[in-house]
Parts: sequence; structure tokens; C-alpha cells
Amino acid sequence: MRILVVEDEHKIAQALKEGLEQESYAVDVAYDGETGLNTALNDDYDLIILDVMLPKRSGLEVCQKIRESADHTPILMLTARNQNRDVVQGLNTGADDYLAKPFSFEVLLARIRALLRRPPDSLGEVLRSADLSLNTVTKEVIRAGQVITLSAKEYALLEYLLRNEHKVLSKNNIITHVWNFDADILPNTVEVFVAYLRAKIDKPFDSPPLIQTIRGFGYKLGSAR
Repeated sequence: MRILVVEDEHKIAQALKEGLEQESYAVDVAYDGETGLNTALNDDYDLIILDVMLPKRSGLEVCQKIRESADHTPILMLTARNQNRDVVQGLNTGADDYLAKPFSFEVLLARIRALLRRPPDSLGEVLRSADLSLNTVTKEVIRAGQVITLSAKEYALLEYLLRNEHKVLSKNNIITHVWNFDADILPNTVEVFVAYLRAKIDKPFDSPPLIQTIRGFGYKLGSAR
């Protein structure tokens, strides 16, 4: 899942990026409101973390412009302010949640997971397809009762496929949501990681394979219907 962090305090932004990447999220960072708005409108994200006090454009204005563009990406606003009127103003501009600084990283993660579970992605903490399950909190992946060890990128790819079960996803779809903007992506990168994933969640098991190649279109995950 791909997250955009818009935060002008570089230390906080980098700490969020590093922490979220350790949780298998792909993360891009913008350090001012103008860049954050342009990035949000020109790329596809699963969630946006947006500071209120930003140079060039305030977080409130950025949030409002994103919503005016009919973009419904979940937005979690961060701020040093904790007055009720500021919370109300942030939510009224279209934010989905609000977190006051200072905050614990564990609380931030819980808020992110909660936002990603909201409709249309209301899937709960455990994602399932046939006898395969992925726990988004513990990061445990199990198929047919057997625990499967995945790399961070394999996990991120599997989570994205599971969140879009039975949907055909192009390579560009997958790259956009699993890798960050600065990632060095080769033409066959997606094919390579799909092969890695198949070798761990499909090939060792007698169950029908879950990852399907749709010739000319991309991939989808799910038992055959």
C-alpha cells in the first residue's frame, strides 16, 4: 500500500517514512503544501498523511483541494494544535481522521489500519482468499495452516492483491501501489516479484493456485470462479 506523507519538519517526515517502510508500506514525502497537493493529484495513493501547518499551502487548503478534485483517498491530518475548533475545521475540509502531535507511532499505525479498513476497503484486520490469510497487524501470512515467511516487498504485493481480490490489476497498478516514486523499477520487476510470491504461496501447496496471469492485462488473485 502506498502512502504520501506531507510534512515540513524533515526529521518527523523521515522518521515517518522509515517507520512506515518497516511496516511494508511504500512511502513518498513532500515537504510543503504546494508540492504535496501536486503529488496527491498526479499520483495514486492509498492514504495521505497531511500536516496542517505547511509552507506555501496549508494542510487544510491542500485537503480541501484534494476533495474538490473528487479524490476520496483517506486523509489523516497531523497537527500541533489540539483545539476542538481546529479538529472540526480539519474534518470539515474533508479529512477522515485527525491526530495531534506529539503522538506514538503505534497509535498512528492503528489509525492508518482503521482508515484502510473503511469502505470500499472494509475488509477487517485479516485479509483472506480461500485457505490463505494475511494479518495486517501481526504481518503473519498463513496458507493451509502453514506460516509463510515473506520479504517486505512480497508482503506488500500480497496485501495489495488481497485487498483487490478477483480484480485484474495491471503492472502499472501494482507498481503505483507497491513501490514508491523513487524506486528503481525495471520492466520485469513486477513479473519477478509475482514469481517469488507464487513460489511461496502457490507452488508448495496442493490447493488450487491463487495468483492468476491475465494475458495482456496483468494479474489477479483469487480462486477460480
